[in-house]
Amino acid sequence: MWVLEDISKQLEKLLREACDACKASTIALSGGLDSTIIAHLLKKKEPEGITIIAKDFVANDLTYCQMVSKQFGIKSTICNVDTAEILDAVEQTIKILKNFNDIEIRNNVVMYLAIKWAKDNGKNDIITGDGADELFAGYNFLVNKSGEDLDREIERVCTIMHFPTKIIGNSLGVEVETPFLSENIVEFAKKIPSNLKVRRENDTLYGKWVLRNTFKDKIPAQIAWRKKSPMQDGSGTAGLTRLFDAIIDDESFKEKKDKIEDSDHVTIRTKESMFYYEKFRKHYNTPVNKTQNTCPFCKVDVNNSKFCRMCGAYPI
Repeated sequence: MWVLEDISKQLEKLLREACDACKASTIALSGGLDSTIIAHLLKKKEPEGITIIAKDFVANDLTYCQMVSKQFGIKSTICNVDTAEILDAVEQTIKILKNFNDIEIRNNVVMYLAIKWAKDNGKNDIITGDGADELFAGYNFLVNKSGEDLDREIERVCTIMHFPTKIIGNSLGVEVETPFLSENIVEFAKKIPSNLKVRRENDTLYGKWVLRNTFKDKIPAQIAWRKKSPMQDGSGTAGLTRLFDAIIDDESFKEKKDKIEDSDHVTIRTKESMFYYEKFRKHYNTPVNKTQNTCPFCKVDVNNSKFCRMCGAYPI
């Protein structure tokens, strides 16, 4: 029989061990639950946090990162990046990840900028909160599932989870350390019942409930019960979608869209995707292949997935 108190004690113990095993002294700090837990567990080592904030778009991470820095007494660097820097980083991210997936690019350009900051400042490694959303049902689409549906979805997500931050880190020569993905945490998380991962608290359903409950008295309450916020929202890079809609006129979009469909047999879904695809094609050939189970938009093999990692189409 599972006793919540025992689960929380063991979870905290394993996470502390995983964090203590990290060599890095820099945390990619978003002010979200995962990176805040890491900052709490490492505070005696006086780590440094790096936070990426877009100057020209609305970002909601800043207040939370400042809260973490103040409570734990750690140095936090806020790196404010303008649109030109973001667009340059977008191309570099596309080149590294070899896709034009709008969702993945908007999120991982943030990690590219954080890891590049680490490299530029003479740091050989950085710690991220990768893995917590997958292992503890943090994604918003999981929150309204229950019972066997939730069990199946968590299992599916865990079997296909991948972390572009590792690829970016390898490309830039910076080691990315991921305490949530330590073997002991992964194995323990699989044993925790899904009704402790998604659970109601004060009339609100939360993913990662067991993590929130375990650390609720050790980190700021506003963060312990902060709703899931993707990197693109916290950093402000979600504003890229509106930017491309504004600067690419409808006539040019249609003309380019039709030309790409004729020449490359790729269907471009949005103006943002158009910009990313053009950057992708500067470095790589058309992604089309001839397998049977392909994405209807970019014709890349999707291995029975509902989501295309190449172009970002969902559902397919």
